[in-house]
Amino acid sequence: MDLGVDTELTLLAAGLIFLAALGLGVWKYRQMTTSADHLAHPYVDIAHRSALLYAFATLLLAVFVELSAWPTPVNLVAPAVVVVFFVGAIASYVWHGAARDTTNQFAHPVRGTGAAMVALIAGEMGGFAVLLSGFVWGTFLAG
Repeated sequence: MDLGVDTELTLLAAGLIFLAALGLGVWKYRQMTTSADHLAHPYVDIAHRSALLYAFATLLLAVFVELSAWPTPVNLVAPAVVVVFFVGAIASYVWHGAARDTTNQFAHPVRGTGAAMVALIAGEMGGFAVLLSGFVWGTFLAG
């Protein structure tokens, strides 16, 4: 199979996120077996679940990268923006899980949380919209 470098790198990101999800599952399991209530910290659970979901979401990105009509540089940057926000979210969940500092990061948000959420929304939705539009253009509108 002859995939473009843009698709290959997006697939690599999906694989790495999935591998991280599996490792987070081990951490979650360890906490479940050692805690009195047999539950992991909520943010350990969230980190594990979100990494699993983001891994498969990144696979979806790879499909749209491969089917996009846009040039390779566009198809490299668009999923990269999305993946950076995926990984950033997972990292923040891991941080809260390790620190055990909150069970709801929005209950007492730190300065800049609102701006970070706006950037996340724009980056994730915008990056995917670029890929979706490349698919629509190449499949339905071009030529």
